[in-house]
Amino acid sequence: MEKKKTINCRIALAQINVTVGDLGGNTGKIIDYINRANKSGADIICFPEMAVCGYPAEDLVFKPYFLKDVKASLKTITRHIKKMNSLVILGFVDSNRQNKAFNAAAVLYQGRVVDIYHKIYLPNYGVFDEKRYFLPGKSCPVFKYKDICFGLNICEDIWTRESPAKYQAQTGGADLLINISASPYHQGKLSSRTRILKDQAKYNKTVICYTNLVGGQDELVFDGASLVVDSKGKILTRAEQFKEDLVITDIKIFPKNKKITKTKKIVLYPPDSYPLQCSLKQIDLVDAKQPRGLKRKPVLPALPKVKDRTLSRLEQVYRALVLGTHDYVVKNGFKKAVIGLSGGIDSALTAVIAVDALGKDNVTVVTMPSKYTSKATRADAQRQAESLGVRLITLPIGRVWEQYLKLLKSEFKGLGNDITEENLQARIRGNLLMALSNKFGWLVLSTGNKSEMGVGYCTLYGDMAGGFAVIKDVPKTLVYQLAVYCNETAVSDLIPESVIKRAPTAELKPGQKDQDNLPAYAELDPILEAYVEQHKSLADITKKGYSAKVVKKVIRMIDRSEYKRRQGPPGVKITPLAFGKDRRFPIVNYYQVK
Repeated sequence: MEKKKTINCRIALAQINVTVGDLGGNTGKIIDYINRANKSGADIICFPEMAVCGYPAEDLVFKPYFLKDVKASLKTITRHIKKMNSLVILGFVDSNRQNKAFNAAAVLYQGRVVDIYHKIYLPNYGVFDEKRYFLPGKSCPVFKYKDICFGLNICEDIWTRESPAKYQAQTGGADLLINISASPYHQGKLSSRTRILKDQAKYNKTVICYTNLVGGQDELVFDGASLVVDSKGKILTRAEQFKEDLVITDIKIFPKNKKITKTKKIVLYPPDSYPLQCSLKQIDLVDAKQPRGLKRKPVLPALPKVKDRTLSRLEQVYRALVLGTHDYVVKNGFKKAVIGLSGGIDSALTAVIAVDALGKDNVTVVTMPSKYTSKATRADAQRQAESLGVRLITLPIGRVWEQYLKLLKSEFKGLGNDITEENLQARIRGNLLMALSNKFGWLVLSTGNKSEMGVGYCTLYGDMAGGFAVIKDVPKTLVYQLAVYCNETAVSDLIPESVIKRAPTAELKPGQKDQDNLPAYAELDPILEAYVEQHKSLADITKKGYSAKVVKKVIRMIDRSEYKRRQGPPGVKITPLAFGKDRRFPIVNYYQVK
């Protein structure tokens, strides 16, 4: 039996953290990673989707001068590789003469742009809005390079079986599929993404090299986890999650030896879209002229194998929160943050995340007790500040609150105390935190969780005040799990055990508990998930065994609180459907869920 011919290919996955619009900084980082990968003898170096300009660039794409500057950055990178043997795959935003934009990947080789691939399947769901910004591509190129036949596509182009990837592999004869991506994280995303790539590798009988973006951008966190999968669906290597990484690996390719003698017309059917007339073509790089002074690449020693590195569910969530917080604060030019530390579990978890994200010297916590603040919560705030090693400022609000009540006494005459007096306390605290922010340039990190934000159990211009809401998308039940995780993975308890065990309370009136106004969080969170994330009806949710009265109340609270959420700060997305970009609900809305 004749032995199959094999081709060895050394490929580099450059998993980088870029910043939207920082063309100079991004270009410098890309060149640095190219240099490092080229020194290792990489045949192909792959960068993530939109690596030159950052993702998502949103309405920057509408500015012609931005598009021009992106192309100038691409030229700088192209010139840099003039005397290199490595071929570079690089994501950027391309444009035509009418300044219409394309989500694109450039194929760079020996100082020239060999070809540009335009993304064909443009996602337009959840946090994605690509049809607003880009035109779809109309070409599926297959490249012949050093006897390797590879297909190039971008993110969503490999997400379904009936995709550009299928035609590139099965009709175009690609032995290798290269997919560059900017796939944001949420719980469960890594497993679904890995499952899709394994399935595509087996279905198309090809090796797949997938390079994902890493880092925080506004509410999104990109987790990286770039990988190489062989034609049998086995993971050969995987980059780390939530950090920059350069993974270089040797792969064996079994060539199909298929050739496209001329351009072939195909029809693609993107999900939820109209059919696209596309062309399948082959571009031969073998005849590319080598520039003078280009050295022949020496035979390189084999690389050590890199293990498939995966994290536990809680570790993934926690690292997403840390990375998202770090990048939001630092990329927006802040160096320090301030947090209102109440002695409760939400602010306790937020403080731990902030210290891991920014360092203890860059975090200040403020306790602002009132006459309703118990000795236990005051002691816990003090204890946690000491365990974290952060500066603690104490600003009692009792006298300030009394002055507010005195000022409003004549207007409130004859009216009893209610939520107004409670919210005044929260707003005083918000004002004090913002005053510290203004004076010292600290970014205020607000501490509300998804359960509270969902039902409006929060105060506008009070505990909602701030520049970034760290745990905005973390349900209360998950807050408790993360608190326990933090303590288990630390040398000593970072969050006092009494904070975890104490019944949650805002302490704005005597004996107050969250469950005076809300269902137990163990009941509230599944209802919120079913209604918000799964779009279930009242009838669907009650079938799961929940009281119709409770479900109606929760749904009403969620819908009526949209105006509050719209005015709150952004926060890290960690669930499949977060408030904000994911969920665009009308503020004025009379529809009643049945």
